[in-house]
Amino acid sequence: MSIKNYKMKKAIAFLSLLLMIISCKQTTKSVLPIIDSVALKPIVITEPVFEDSDDPAIWIDQKNVANSIILGTDKHNTNGGVYVFGLNGKIDRSRSITSMMRVNNIDVEYGLKTNLGYIDIAVATERGRNAIRIFSLPDMKLIDNGGINVFKEEKERAPMGIALYKRASDKAIFAIVGRKSGPSIGYLHQYLLRDNGKGIIIGELVRKFGRNSGKKEIESIAIDNELGYVYYSDEQVGIRKYYADPEKGNEELAMFGQNEFKEDNEGISIYKFDDGTGYILVSDQSANRFNIYPREGKNNNKHLHQRITSFAVSTDQSDGSDITSISLPGFEGGLFAAMSTDKTFQFYSWADIAKKTGLRIKK
Repeated sequence: MSIKNYKMKKAIAFLSLLLMIISCKQTTKSVLPIIDSVALKPIVITEPVFEDSDDPAIWIDQKNVANSIILGTDKHNTNGGVYVFGLNGKIDRSRSITSMMRVNNIDVEYGLKTNLGYIDIAVATERGRNAIRIFSLPDMKLIDNGGINVFKEEKERAPMGIALYKRASDKAIFAIVGRKSGPSIGYLHQYLLRDNGKGIIIGELVRKFGRNSGKKEIESIAIDNELGYVYYSDEQVGIRKYYADPEKGNEELAMFGQNEFKEDNEGISIYKFDDGTGYILVSDQSANRFNIYPREGKNNNKHLHQRITSFAVSTDQSDGSDITSISLPGFEGGLFAAMSTDKTFQFYSWADIAKKTGLRIKK
């Protein structure tokens, strides 16, 4: 064999080995299941709000689920407000509240103790007034005497995100509030909501917590009452996880979703099963998709939230979202609500999401 042929055979053998190694690496790499890129179609698209839809919240009528409503905010600077939608997407104008100043996010909670008994409430951030606003449900009466001022005596005050936490041990209800900008530590403030003895709900600051990268703001916040955690989107960085109970301290329990979003990671909602399992849905805003993570964690680590899958939606640049695992008329397995930039909110059936992604459905 000539030296030339020998060298050529060695080069071919080396190239073959290199290609085999690359092939092995590619086949053993962990990848997400391939999901249909065709956008899921909503069951309902709501009537439009006045100018700028932002965040929905679902209230379940526990006496008759057909009477459940979806609240949706409009963050117009002077004619913003909270709109009440039926399951058909029509606006109930008799209960909708307008002429508010830049209403961003909203959440609902059940069973706040007052001097008149227990009531369900909705709480929204009114950014133009540096306040949170409290409504009784389902009548949507304001019960806050003009609002609860937040982030008092701080440089950055304008509230954006909000989520409500009901502590299992004593049924106390707290509002956790985010803002347009803030410090790297203590970005979120937590307020205990209570009746002042005269039927007016007031807020008592009980905690400042939460890290922020400073890359962008923190708006979307979601709370898992049953497991006792709060999640929030540190936009363009990831999702941070803490204890919701202020008595359990300010340790950051997890940061997940890093490098898994096109730009902003936004709206967070939690689909729950009674056994503590379920799914955390997070908006990949600019990609018009939602990433899905395990609620219960993975491999016996309750703080390990690795992406399961994702699915495309028909919304455009979806910011806020909410979900229930309670079946409603026309929405088998639950209703998923997400905002779209065309002034509307879109309602999806969880059964359709589960079929598209291969996930479970609550029976």
